[in-house]
Amino acid sequence: MAHLVYFSSVSENTHRFVQKLARASEAQGGGACPATRIPLRGDIEVDDPYVLIVPTYGGGHPVPGKAGGYVPKQVIKFLNNENNRSLIRGVIAAGNTNFGAEYCYAGKVISAKCDVPYLYRFELMGTADDVEQVLTGLDEFWKDTPWRQPRQLQNQ
Repeated sequence: MAHLVYFSSVSENTHRFVQKLARASEAQGGGACPATRIPLRGDIEVDDPYVLIVPTYGGGHPVPGKAGGYVPKQVIKFLNNENNRSLIRGVIAAGNTNFGAEYCYAGKVISAKCDVPYLYRFELMGTADDVEQVLTGLDEFWKDTPWRQPRQLQNQ
């Protein structure tokens, strides 16, 4: 399986989902599921193409007085690094169905801004079915995905 990058707040829901992916991948004989966590504080830079797993913030609603609010600030900072942004190949979003139409909306925002596919969405820390679908989907995705630069970086 190719590389995952994820952000998880202090609730650890996204982290738990990534741990479930790793355990399931190893149990299925797929080996390790390499994942890098975007820290709450500080910077990281990645070296390999990756799929981003991100929670939706703001209760599904933009923060009053601010544009957006769906994507965690740490993820925005991570993607504002040109190298990191050039290596994103897809996005998976977590959310809460209580958000209604904005359920997992961070994935939609990142997909549009980075011109990458929005691959999957799951609630909170995901179910066993979500884990299975993501593992299968990622395996197929990496087999079928050409190694291309996101559109906005091709034009620079």
